Amino acid sequence: MERLYEILEEMQPEFDYHKETALIDDHLLDSLTVLALISELEDEFDITIPAVEIVPENFNSAEAMWALITRLMEE
Repeated sequence: MERLYEILEEMQPEFDYHKETALIDDHLLDSLTVLALISELEDEFDITIPAVEIVPENFNSAEAMWALITRLMEE
């Protein structure tokens, strides 16, 4: 999970990813950032994020992203 925080902070350091729970809903991450993030996560964690998983619930917080990552790594 620590690597996920590092990736997020490298992309947009102005947010507190340990506390934020509405990254998408509050428009803190825009669509281009999300696309770049998806690419980075796929490379870093050797996963493929299917289009059906690209929904706000999976990207609103670092915890939600980590849950998605771990689920996809187990598949």
